[in-house]
Amino acid sequence: MEIPLPPEISKTDLNKCRETGDYCPVLFEWYKYVSQIANFYASIQLDSLAIKKISKIHHSVLIGLLNRCARLMFSNVALSHEGLFGETTSIIDRSIFESAIKLSWLCHKGDEDSFNRLIAEGLKTEVQFKKKIVSNIALRKGKQMAIEKRMLNSIENYIQKSEISEEKIVSSKKIPDLASMIEVIGHDRLAYIVGQKIGSHHVHGTWVSLWFHYLEEEDGIIHPRGHDVQTHVNQYAYIPLIVLDAIKAYINYVFIDEDDAKGMSILIDAISKEIQDIYQEVVGSDNEIV
Repeated sequence: MEIPLPPEISKTDLNKCRETGDYCPVLFEWYKYVSQIANFYASIQLDSLAIKKISKIHHSVLIGLLNRCARLMFSNVALSHEGLFGETTSIIDRSIFESAIKLSWLCHKGDEDSFNRLIAEGLKTEVQFKKKIVSNIALRKGKQMAIEKRMLNSIENYIQKSEISEEKIVSSKKIPDLASMIEVIGHDRLAYIVGQKIGSHHVHGTWVSLWFHYLEEEDGIIHPRGHDVQTHVNQYAYIPLIVLDAIKAYINYVFIDEDDAKGMSILIDAISKEIQDIYQEVVGSDNEIV
């Protein structure tokens, strides 16, 4: 298995972006490439000689989060290849952002408690649901419906795979919120505002989101917006950069040889720089004091 090759972006391609002011075609290719890089690293098995000895459960959490980033990015590539479905890609990008931050946080912390807390948080509702189902069965004097049997088997399967007891799941502390995770891994407050707060508008359908994606006003009359919402150029840059940070954190956490990790990190940094350089042309003077 070889690492994917980067997209071939010519000077002609970049000049066309500069002429039109539309950098989406080029950044789209980098977005797609980062999804392939995420998939590549998620596919490295635990028995690889390059990977240090870590818990199978911990490794499964890391590659699961990394694969989630990759798969959701693949989905956005399919949705936005003609520029549309911006209202949907923004929701998916918010999910990618959260997974990437959690992955970076786990790699930064690297302790069993953090992994267990993340796993347990996803199982608390399952344990509560199990308790409710068992209670309902008891009211029927042990008579069990087929759907209840399937649900209990499914819940038990997830709990067993976690290797955490129900008692520990229930008593486990909550994981920190995203803002706290972002602070721990060294990102600034802007990362939280852009990724969490703005992204949450699109997930929850706030007033801001309704006007951004779903409503239009013409001659004082408000009506539903048509199917013309493009994926914003910021998404093609910001999300790959966050995912690349997570990949780099993963590399530095799981690979044994420091020189190998350093070499791979240099590659990730080079990809980030390519995206940042292009994006800087997009934002232009937006970051300057006025």
